[in-house]
Amino acid sequence: MTGRSLMVLDVQEILRRIRAGESDRAVARDLGLARKTVARYRRKAQSKDRPLTLSSAELARRLAEDAPPPPVATPFKAAPHREVIEGLRRAGVEMRAIYQRLCDDHGFTGSYSAVYRYVRHLEGAGDPEAFVRLETPAGEEAQVDFGYAGKLVDPSTGKERKAWVFVMTLSCSRHHYSTFVFDQRVPTWLRCHREAFEWFGGVPKRLVIDNLKAAITKACHTNPTVQRSYREFAEHYGFLIAPCRPRTPRHKGKVESGVHYVKRNFLAGREFRDIVDANQRLLEWIVGVAGVRIHGTTRRKPLEEFEQNEREHLMPLPASSYDMGTWKRLKLHRDCHIVLDGAYYSAPHRLVGQTLWVRSNGQQVMVFHDYERIATHRWGPPGTRRTIESHYPPHKLAVLRATPQACRARATQIGPATLEIVATQLDDRVVDRRHAARSLLRLGDHHGDKRLEAACRRALCFDDTAVSTVRGILQKGLEREPLPEQTAICTKPYYTFARPGSEIFVGG
Repeated sequence: MTGRSLMVLDVQEILRRIRAGESDRAVARDLGLARKTVARYRRKAQSKDRPLTLSSAELARRLAEDAPPPPVATPFKAAPHREVIEGLRRAGVEMRAIYQRLCDDHGFTGSYSAVYRYVRHLEGAGDPEAFVRLETPAGEEAQVDFGYAGKLVDPSTGKERKAWVFVMTLSCSRHHYSTFVFDQRVPTWLRCHREAFEWFGGVPKRLVIDNLKAAITKACHTNPTVQRSYREFAEHYGFLIAPCRPRTPRHKGKVESGVHYVKRNFLAGREFRDIVDANQRLLEWIVGVAGVRIHGTTRRKPLEEFEQNEREHLMPLPASSYDMGTWKRLKLHRDCHIVLDGAYYSAPHRLVGQTLWVRSNGQQVMVFHDYERIATHRWGPPGTRRTIESHYPPHKLAVLRATPQACRARATQIGPATLEIVATQLDDRVVDRRHAARSLLRLGDHHGDKRLEAACRRALCFDDTAVSTVRGILQKGLEREPLPEQTAICTKPYYTFARPGSEIFVGG
């Protein structure tokens, strides 16, 4: 066989047969070599400087010396884009996505294999890093992740939207739960967890997660900041939150493989009516296909391993489901309201400008300051305004409460003279005089209701109902002076004509 590169074991077998006294023809026939090759090694073995007994290391060194020079390497087609490729790999972009970006953004004309070989060449240049595969006991751990799932139809609008697949994989049995969603917000994140626990019938002791904002507000390997809603959720179900080291997705490799498995084996080549149809078929696929396959690592069926070994080791579900309350930090605006999902909820005016904790569960909205609940509101849809009047400043609240009906009621409490002036102001058909009525009633707060009633009675005596007149009477103390005597006057007007009617209206 010509053109074959001989390895150390091949040469050792040739030398062993030569020492055994076999002919070149027999050795070449049995080993599939040319007789000239066997004869060349016989001559080397019989020479003085190359004895028959050589160690494997020495034999390998001499073979390397005798080897022809390596052929000139063909340059990689993707080499001109090295900086782009290395940057994308550091960002965790997969090779297929790198190839697509090179074609779209940089005019790359090579094949995907060319990019694949070049990336492997770059990543294999240094010393390989050794890893330890961690296997966990049954019920001890689950890993959670999101993966982009393309576009699915939203049944509420009939339009396509970007969708993600949520995957929770039990680390021991590799059984998993998956569902498609349209966002990665906190309520969706918590709802998917609750559905997964109910699907498994129990709760794992620890969840390994990524550093997404719905779970970790500040990523740090030693001191991560957990989203308050997720912390409360974990306390309710009793599991530990174990965030991965930032930018180290391999620490949750089991669920990473699970996401890829769902995308490659379930999504690929399938079409769905909408997201509801996709989720129904996904659950059937988990039980009927993914759960009964032979797993590539454990060499067992995930669903069977879960039923026989892991289910009983999960922590039991709590007596009541989590109420899906979510926490947010929101600023109290100058109108004494916070804005939550487009709705407005009041809080005490003394905290205007401060950032408060707000908890909402779809039924109630609770506002907290320094761990103390300061307001509770009924949940409302966008545009709704929920206001507790005592949250306003007192002087602003007086203006808010001073409706025409309230002004008349307050004036009635003070006295008939005050009510007559207030009614005169409010009954104006041309000018809105509510401000005048409120100003008049505020005089009672400063001078007392009895003095105000006496001042209004004196102002009516002189047929002057202006607020400034009543204020002047109070400031000078004139309401204590006796009222002047008045003659009775007819309240009904009468008219006198200069000429009698008989002269004006003459029958024709």
